[in-house]
Amino acid sequence: MSIFLLTFSLASLAILIFMTAAFGMALLFKRNDSADVAWGLGFIVVAVTGIVVNGTSRLSWLVLLLVGAWGIRLSSHIFSRLLRSPEDKRYAAWRAAWGKWFIPRSYVQIFLLQAALLLIVSLPVTVSLLSGYRPPVLLMAVAVLVWGFGFVFEAVADWQLKKFLASTIKSSSVMQQGLWRYTRHPNYFGEVTQWWGVWLLSAASPLWFVSILGPLLITFLILRVSGVPMLEASYVGNAEYDAYKRKTSMFIPLPPK
Repeated sequence: MSIFLLTFSLASLAILIFMTAAFGMALLFKRNDSADVAWGLGFIVVAVTGIVVNGTSRLSWLVLLLVGAWGIRLSSHIFSRLLRSPEDKRYAAWRAAWGKWFIPRSYVQIFLLQAALLLIVSLPVTVSLLSGYRPPVLLMAVAVLVWGFGFVFEAVADWQLKKFLASTIKSSSVMQQGLWRYTRHPNYFGEVTQWWGVWLLSAASPLWFVSILGPLLITFLILRVSGVPMLEASYVGNAEYDAYKRKTSMFIPLPPK
C-alpha cells in the first residue's frame, strides 16, 4: 500500500502541474475547451510518472502503449475539431455566466476538477504499474482484446461522425449510419470498453478494489453526468432524433428496433 500511496501522490503532483500549465494555455488562447485536449494527455502523464517511480517491465510498456494510443488519438481528434470551430458552447456559456469570477472558477471547476477525476479514472494504470505486480498472461491477453475492441469501436465511430458532419449532402440531420445505427453513442461505448480493458490488467492485484473505481467512475460520468445526458439534452424537441431514439439502443450496440 505504501508504494501505491507514493505513486499516487507523485502522479497527483504531476497532474496538478500539467493541468495548471493547460489552464495557462487556455487563458492565453481564450479557449477553455482546450481542457478536453488535456484530458487524454493527462493519462499519459500518470502512466509515465508510474513508470518513473516503479521502473520498467513488459507490463509497464504495455500499459503505456494502451494509454498512450488512447490518449493521443482522443486528444488529437478533439484538437482537430477545435481548430475548425469556435469555443465549445458549454464553455462559452460558463465564460459569460461567471463574469469577474471567470478565471478562478475556470481553474477550480474545470481544470482542477478534471485533474481529480482523471486521477480516479486512471487508478487501474497506477495499480498496474506498481513494482512487483505481474498479472497472469491470459488475463493480459483478454485485457488487450477488450481494450482493442473498444479502441477500434471508438475510433471508427469518431471517423464516421466526422465524415458525416463534413458532408455537404445529407439525407438526415441526425447521424444514423455505420456504428451509429446500433447505438446512439458508439464513441462513448468504445471509451468505456477501453477502460474496462485497462482495469483487467490490474484485476489480479490485491488492490483491484481500488483500481475498479476507475472504470466505474468513467462509466458513471458518461452515462449519467457529462456524456450521454448533456448530448441528448441538446436534441430535446428534435422530432428526427426522437424517432432515432425509439429504434436505437442508447449505449450497448444492439440491432435497431
